[in-house]
Amino acid sequence: MITLGLNACFHDPAAALMRDGQLIAAAEEERFTRIKHGKRPLPFTAWELPWHAVDYCLAEAGITLAEVDHVAYSFNPQLFIDDRARDGGLRLPLEPSAEDKGAWESPWDPLFASYVSCAPRLLVDGVPHHLRARFAGVRHEQAPYEWHFVAHHLCHQASAFLASPFERCAVMTLDGRGERSTTTYGRYHDERYSTLGEVLMPHSLGLLYESVTAHLGFLHSSDEYKVMALAALGTPRYAGLLREHLRTGEQGQYELTPLDMERAFGPARGPGGRLDERQLDLAASLQDLLEETVLQLARWLREASGERDLAMAGGVALNCVMNARLRDSGLFDAVWVQPAAGDAGTALGAALWVDARERQLEDGADSSLDRLSSTLASASAPVYPLAPRRWQMEHVYYGPGFEDQEIEALLQWAHLDYEPLDDVAERTAELLAANRVVGWFQGRMEFGPRALGARSILASPIDPAMQARLNELKDREDFRPVAPAVPLEDFADWFEPAALDDRGSPFMLFVHRLQPGRRERIPSACHTDQTARVQTVSGEGHPLFHRLLKAFERHSGVPVLINTSFNVRGQPIVCTPRHALEAFFSTPLDALVIGRFLLLKPELRQLAQAGSRQP
Repeated sequence: MITLGLNACFHDPAAALMRDGQLIAAAEEERFTRIKHGKRPLPFTAWELPWHAVDYCLAEAGITLAEVDHVAYSFNPQLFIDDRARDGGLRLPLEPSAEDKGAWESPWDPLFASYVSCAPRLLVDGVPHHLRARFAGVRHEQAPYEWHFVAHHLCHQASAFLASPFERCAVMTLDGRGERSTTTYGRYHDERYSTLGEVLMPHSLGLLYESVTAHLGFLHSSDEYKVMALAALGTPRYAGLLREHLRTGEQGQYELTPLDMERAFGPARGPGGRLDERQLDLAASLQDLLEETVLQLARWLREASGERDLAMAGGVALNCVMNARLRDSGLFDAVWVQPAAGDAGTALGAALWVDARERQLEDGADSSLDRLSSTLASASAPVYPLAPRRWQMEHVYYGPGFEDQEIEALLQWAHLDYEPLDDVAERTAELLAANRVVGWFQGRMEFGPRALGARSILASPIDPAMQARLNELKDREDFRPVAPAVPLEDFADWFEPAALDDRGSPFMLFVHRLQPGRRERIPSACHTDQTARVQTVSGEGHPLFHRLLKAFERHSGVPVLINTSFNVRGQPIVCTPRHALEAFFSTPLDALVIGRFLLLKPELRQLAQAGSRQP
């Protein structure tokens, strides 16, 4: 049974493909189109589907769309429309912005609802011409697959508990919004999922964070991670004021009242404008309020679920400072966050949910239960039996990969000078120990927003100036930190708290403090507040990257490397060898290690050709 999951309605369009309970491929559309986040979350972009990501997933499985059994779309338009479409029809005004919104939240909502409802047709009718071969032979009227609209937050929930390492757990998802939900709670146990509650629009921690992000001059639904980094530079003197507009209630509920940002905090900062103390303190206050509120919600969920472990997803769950505070609270024995926690991960969640439900139904389900949920919560708190899991998310390398012969053919076609390497890890470690900055392109691409050693820029953390050098290379704001990667077995020697089990922190979703005396050894790997967003690397999970870290330790005495995403400001992480070459030659990168081949910038290549092994 083949299940294709899609996310498309807001931002970060993505696709994921499962075969009989196993994930085969998953990728975001932005990596192929080179448009950051794939598109902006606007009503008139809802028609755009992740055709390139679908094409890749089908290719990875060696199939065409005609061979898919189920297509799961991570939004249910009927939940969004509710009772606002009488007689099954929608009124689409010629100029929505000139119309009164009526019963809708926005005058554009009918157009949005129409586009999402037409997704089954758009999948086959809107596919770009150059991708049509893998979509050929399918007509919407006679589609060979069953189409499923799955509630957005249910997809977030499924992407957490069905991918987690837990056999049973509480589940919490937080984001801007779904159809109507903004925060949801559930419980997974005994191969069953039960809903425990939800918070509805307009009350949304994610939208609050987005609004402050925009007030601070950053792009909402995109740059919230910058506000999280900025928070470490301020003091939370506005936390009390913000708290006046947020009231937490019983059973995981909270309410937000309107807040006039300019009246409360002064004029909004323009994009690229100077950051002053007031804005730093607003970022710190927002972060403080988010952490306190989520701790209250998690405390209720711990009691309501009775579970000792917590799985999380939703865009807010990418806030690694919040995650660390929740981890350190002791409310749960373990906290696991799905690494593609944002909307891209709902493609995975949709595929996981439909796969688990359909496999369970094939084995004989209770006929009184719906085939799919139409809502997340009700007075009866529905319980959904699911098929036994056959997969869990131990890594994120589900994107495109390229064989060495493909890479070398491109290098030869482009008439580039390159060096084949007999020992990729050793030669790269030599360059890094010589304080060179290296583009690193190896294996299958990561799914999710973090570069985790497949499409990375690597550097030594020993030089105190390296953070500034990397921010300049990537044209990033100077307050942005960079993250360290460390072998799993060395984790506890360098960072605290160490993980409670042998899973470590493989997805860069929690911050850790440096062990006493370690900051002086790796000054560029920690943020202003003395924390670091750590990636642990195991020999089984990423053997080549692990060998590189150990080789660097032999050369430098330090088993830690700076790992930041292989991209420049405003562009997605590189996906293909061509993208890697374009980034290499358009930035001050010193070297590119792509597959088993090394490329050096001309001046370094001249040094190497002159006989130096340490360019």
